[in-house]
Amino acid sequence: MQEMISADGIHVPAAVLARGTGAMTAAERYGVLPMPSLAWTPEVEAATAHLYAKVSHVIPAIEWPFYAPYIKAINDLKKQRNAVILAHNYMTPEIYHCVADVVGDSLQLAKEATRADADIIIQGGVHFMAETSKILNPDKTVLIPDSRAGCSLAASITGDDIKLLRRRYPGVPIVAYVNTSADVKAEVDICCTSSNAVKVVESFGVDRVIMVPDQYLARWVASQTKIRIIAWKGACEVHERFTGDELNRYRLDDPSVSIIAHPECPPDVIAAADFTGSTAHMIKWVKDHKPKRLVMITECSMADNVASEVQGTEMIRPCNLCPHMKRISLPKILDSLVYMKDEVVVDPAVAARAVGSVQRMIDLKI
Repeated sequence: MQEMISADGIHVPAAVLARGTGAMTAAERYGVLPMPSLAWTPEVEAATAHLYAKVSHVIPAIEWPFYAPYIKAINDLKKQRNAVILAHNYMTPEIYHCVADVVGDSLQLAKEATRADADIIIQGGVHFMAETSKILNPDKTVLIPDSRAGCSLAASITGDDIKLLRRRYPGVPIVAYVNTSADVKAEVDICCTSSNAVKVVESFGVDRVIMVPDQYLARWVASQTKIRIIAWKGACEVHERFTGDELNRYRLDDPSVSIIAHPECPPDVIAAADFTGSTAHMIKWVKDHKPKRLVMITECSMADNVASEVQGTEMIRPCNLCPHMKRISLPKILDSLVYMKDEVVVDPAVAARAVGSVQRMIDLKI
């Protein structure tokens, strides 16, 4: 057996050290921890009671003994690892309310990733979000609990496609939705989210802008500005399943119901909604208006998360789940902390170019 030597208190094989820390995996750098007990005990019940109070009306009591041991173990290991969990608004309530340190939409998470006072970032979301965190934090270890958590939008366009657009539309600025891969971000002028897309487009002071990859977000932005938008034909597989007819049926059942929609939805859905905005803007709208009955036209888990924060609003859930977001679960987050997986690696040459488009978005302060 090869001799084991110590580096920063972690025992690793000499051959691993010979490769240099830059070539080491996260598990080799930080070591693997023992798997905590996942028994439902009085200690676990007491330690998580305040968290269950937040989610008790969206998580049945019979399910809590399964979730609680994972929640306690994750929160304990976060401290031991000096890790922070960033959770998108589409994460399930037991993640969003019980283990996340930072929650929000893509813009909020991108900003908070740069402020993370931790050695390790665990991304509760899909792969492009974890890539963005890594681009903004090249010296931190970024983990995603399931590397298969992809995105139909991110998969709809490549860096080579952007190069073709440059040749076809020379001199026209290209704005990329943050829901894109690192190689796309490396080729565009600036990124945007649904929260700031209109202001980003208008920041160039030109009369024509290319927006990729979401065709429906581009159409919505075009309806909010005088700037001509050239759109790429991508779509979110969750939001494009909603229809205006579906929303009209909700109104027929109850004319008093409020309906709010995400701008990734098709135009007939936007037209039938009372309000359209990003996930952050939708949450603010609900808190400001406090409707009695509400339909949120977006990913299903967000309704549960908002219901946990806004009392007195009955949520009617048209439950379209994102199959990619739902790959992230408490057991997989725990595995990330124990085994230090799955590590997100971005080619340094790509990251060095991609960081500019992301940072320009953040620096706009909009």
